[in-house]
Amino acid sequence: MRGKLGPGFGWLWSAHAVSTYGTWVAFGAFPLIAVRVLHSSAFAIALLEAAGLAVAAIIAIPLGPWVDHRSKRPVMITMNLARFLAMASVPVAYLLGLLSYGQLLVVSVISGAASIAFTAASGAYLKHLVRSDHLLTANGRFEGTNWLATAAGPPLGGALIGLLGPVITVTADAVSYLLSALGILRIRGGDVAAPRDPANRLRGADLLGGWRFILHDRALRCLFLNSILVSGLIMATAPLLAVLLLGEYHFPAWQYGLAFGIPALGGFVGARLSARLVRRYGRHPVMTVSGWLRSLFPFGLAFLQPGIAGLLTVIVVEGLLITCMGVFNPIYATERLQRTPADHVARVLSTWSVSSKLVQATLMVIWGILATLTSPLAAITISGVLLLATPLLLPNRTHPVRP
Repeated sequence: MRGKLGPGFGWLWSAHAVSTYGTWVAFGAFPLIAVRVLHSSAFAIALLEAAGLAVAAIIAIPLGPWVDHRSKRPVMITMNLARFLAMASVPVAYLLGLLSYGQLLVVSVISGAASIAFTAASGAYLKHLVRSDHLLTANGRFEGTNWLATAAGPPLGGALIGLLGPVITVTADAVSYLLSALGILRIRGGDVAAPRDPANRLRGADLLGGWRFILHDRALRCLFLNSILVSGLIMATAPLLAVLLLGEYHFPAWQYGLAFGIPALGGFVGARLSARLVRRYGRHPVMTVSGWLRSLFPFGLAFLQPGIAGLLTVIVVEGLLITCMGVFNPIYATERLQRTPADHVARVLSTWSVSSKLVQATLMVIWGILATLTSPLAAITISGVLLLATPLLLPNRTHPVRP
């Protein structure tokens, strides 16, 4: 199958892999720098996470239509270089004694917005590069890489932080974007860009084009609402799990890392099984079953308790959840690409990312308030209950793809 996907896909996949591993190696580096180097407060750290996510998403709104009308490889290279320069500024400022909280916030925003544009361009180029009947396999490769990086990156980053400090992981992340740009430069062949009349400038209505297209297509609308709510409710509990496990239950850091590192391997397994399950049982049944299951398992976190039993609960629940996500995500990503015309792919993907990040940032704040008024475990339980209803938003049948 690798030969069928072609050498161009191999370089695109490699470019994605190296930057993804770099991102996960540096996972948590900014909060650590804010605490250990800048002595920031807990509120400032929360603001760094939520504001960086939200502002980056807002800035990225006009990038979708812009990317649609540009050749995709130069866009990907430019976004990688922007992320490299932004991240590289952190160790430089640190060595010069000029590092500040404001710089971390600006770097977070630039990196987040560039990541959204890169993802949009990459998805549009993947649709151009790979035949439609091979897209599920290609998306499965990307999904498997994401979960392997999730499993391996944080432990490696933790070891680097322990030996050399958090700034070194940011440096590694910066270098990964440079290597990713070099990988994209190695791709040979044509490119894709939607035609545009040079006399027509980007209008305000163009900024809403992605949302209009998604909402007009019934299947895409269902997948869109389901995916942003599921990811938002799951991500809203991530900080609360850290508070609960590390603070109230006093899990050692290595157990906390183990609790989320091992389950990520399930995502790799699920991604590898996704195409095989579709060939055997059909796309819609597999997407429906895995979509229901990924919304069912998080409720198991309501039964968390201290000690080894709690550790095993997290590993089992997260492992089952992430395995189902590994199966579901390549299928829905393929459905999304196949239902979207080439001249709309970038704006649809950027709209999807922007919406998801804004919902995540909003729900993080709401669930933080909810945990303060009740308890972290109660807020996690409420998220699990709400997730049980999200499969109702999945498409209830296979809708024909537009010509």
